[in-house]
Amino acid sequence: MMRMAREFAKKFYNSKAWINCREAYKQSKHGLCERCGMPGDEVHHKIHLNPDNINNPDITLNWNNLELLCMSCHSVHHMTKHSSTMPGYSFNENGDLTYTPPIKKH
Repeated sequence: MMRMAREFAKKFYNSKAWINCREAYKQSKHGLCERCGMPGDEVHHKIHLNPDNINNPDITLNWNNLELLCMSCHSVHHMTKHSSTMPGYSFNENGDLTYTPPIKKH
């Protein structure tokens, strides 16, 4: 699922610096979600990007501020902060409500 970057962040997310950083970080984690071990899709910023920090490489490109997450863990992370849906439900890129069952950990 592709998420649309907020307007202030579009230039950053399309930059060569971010693309190189993101790919190198994913490789360093062997492509696996750091929370559940499933294939990772999203390089998440722990300190969320905003208009005040978007030009600060200590926030935007610092590996200590990154975490590789699968789509499910990334959705759960954001749902716990500001969700308008029940756990396990989210809206896809078309705006349709979908259910993603939680990953069972053994």
